Amino acid sequence: MNESIDYAEVGLIAGLEVHQQLLTKRKMFCNCPAGLYTTEHDGALLRHMRPTLSELGEYDGTALMEFKTKKNIIYLLHESNVCTYEMDDTPPFLMNPQALDVAIEQCLMLGCDIVDEVHVARKQYLDGSIPTGFQRTAIVGINGRLPFLGRELSITQVSVEEDSCREVSDKGHLIVWRTDRLGIPLIETVTGPDLRTPDEVVEAILLIGRVCRSTGHVRVGMGASRQDINVSVRGGRRVEIKGVPQAWWARGLVHCEAVRQVNLLRLRDELHRRGFRTAEDLTIEHADVTRVFEKSALPFLHEENWRSVVVQNSQRPELELGEGPFCVRAVKLTGLAGTLNWPGQREGTFAHELAGRVRVIAGLDQQPILIHSEEWPVSESSERELQAVRSKVGCGPNDSVAVVWGPLQDTLTAAREIRNRYEDAIDGVPHETRQPFQDGSTDFERILPGPNRMYPDTDSPPIRVTSEQVERLKATLPPPPWVREARYSKAGVPRNTIHFLIRRGGAKLVDLVVDNCGADLRKACFFFGERLKGLRRKGVLVDAISHEGWCDFFHLAKKRPALLEAWQRIISQMAVSPEKTVRQIVDKQGLNKEEVGWEEQVVRTVKSMKQDPGKDLREKLFRFYMGRLMPGLRGKVPAGKVGGALRACLARLGHIQDS
Repeated sequence: MNESIDYAEVGLIAGLEVHQQLLTKRKMFCNCPAGLYTTEHDGALLRHMRPTLSELGEYDGTALMEFKTKKNIIYLLHESNVCTYEMDDTPPFLMNPQALDVAIEQCLMLGCDIVDEVHVARKQYLDGSIPTGFQRTAIVGINGRLPFLGRELSITQVSVEEDSCREVSDKGHLIVWRTDRLGIPLIETVTGPDLRTPDEVVEAILLIGRVCRSTGHVRVGMGASRQDINVSVRGGRRVEIKGVPQAWWARGLVHCEAVRQVNLLRLRDELHRRGFRTAEDLTIEHADVTRVFEKSALPFLHEENWRSVVVQNSQRPELELGEGPFCVRAVKLTGLAGTLNWPGQREGTFAHELAGRVRVIAGLDQQPILIHSEEWPVSESSERELQAVRSKVGCGPNDSVAVVWGPLQDTLTAAREIRNRYEDAIDGVPHETRQPFQDGSTDFERILPGPNRMYPDTDSPPIRVTSEQVERLKATLPPPPWVREARYSKAGVPRNTIHFLIRRGGAKLVDLVVDNCGADLRKACFFFGERLKGLRRKGVLVDAISHEGWCDFFHLAKKRPALLEAWQRIISQMAVSPEKTVRQIVDKQGLNKEEVGWEEQVVRTVKSMKQDPGKDLREKLFRFYMGRLMPGLRGKVPAGKVGGALRACLARLGHIQDS
């Protein structure tokens, strides 16, 4: 990153909400299969969302914001993975008991207190990601603790809930969702605001991920785990970076958000210095300036060009398009000159903050989303247009102007949102949910929801959690990650290999063959953590091999260590012929006993060399002959034994010194 910042000096704090899909056969509140993804659909459903009053007679701010977007929401349905429950046409089934068991397991791994009764609540989501307009969620555990970098990471709560839809497209006023992911059970692990640097955030994500995956009862792969990162600096406010797909993204995202908030606080101070302390101090006016740009050098401000883009992108009235004729609108920012180019995050400025609000709430997502007087497109004619616009809205030397364009009603919404964003700027850092990008930057997604979005679900009865249920699940728990990490590290296994074993389920197999088959711990870690990667990349289904198959292989390898050197041949056959025993595979490949006369074979091979290779080439000669001998002896005679016989033979012939 090009911006330098002292995280301790600015008071950076961060916390996490880690979402992990659970490996269950069916969804959370219905009998549809979980994890069955589709790329086609049998039908589509159009809906609109509207806010409702909470039980306290209040509207949630996020719900009101989403309502202003005037979104048309289409759901793509496939009969194989949705039913009437997902469409909110029937009440929920009882909570999936398998999902609750996995959630309790995770609570135990995270050191949480388990609740006596699980109560399902509704959490409003009016962005369209859930057709009902709310997500069913339930707290299972609270007050957990994890050992973390020499201290403890607090776990505020662990909830079990249903996943949302997958976004297909979001253009203008139309958003399209695919419903195959909807309803898959997941757990949400919420930490306290205990993290102080971007690197700590990355480490915490990876640690919670290893805890979640330790039991082997969660899904893996892209999209199975996502995290929301809550960030603030001293004097700022909590901002949620939503749906971070990979842990390493967090390093740049947290850094950029800290820089962004520091810059927003500096902008607040500058606005106060100029006399802007309340919303009433702002004078932001706007006017229709379409005619100014009728012959503009900027083609995107021509109505004809705009209409051709609309046709090209197949944008339809009352779906993607907003209401009204084409309009170019200028927004006068009285006394705010210099604020549009105020630094933000990375190369962004405060104008990018305005563009984010305009894109999401007004639905004006063409590029560029807006232009402004402090970074006006350069040309002689466009400069004249800028002066004409400034004159039209009555700009003085201390004023700036922003220009937006599109359907008339959307430009009016955009002007209001520009004012709203400046009102937030007077106050400092607004509570927001922001969309992440790989380069560390973020963009506005929605207003951060408040407590009014949560209320009880009267369709779902409470579920009693008994002590017998908890003890049953506790008895089958694997060792926590930090215990395994200490044990494997002591055996000389690298950190990256250890973490891979825990994340991908290999640690369970390591413990299995070490405890039950007497396998060497270090060798077993490298076998499951490194060696099998090559076969997986070749498409060999090594993960389909049963625990019994692995035990049989390591039992046999303990009696005949040479078999470990032919592991690729044996394991590949085990994967494609699960009906055969390891003994049958070994017998068929002729690996059931040591090769008869192999010492004579070594001598015959060595004698094929007619002359002394010279001192510099002796080790190369040894490797050359090993390469000739091992393909026929691998799995039948240990390589160390063959190497010893080869060196002795070469020494007798004077080719190398006998060591």
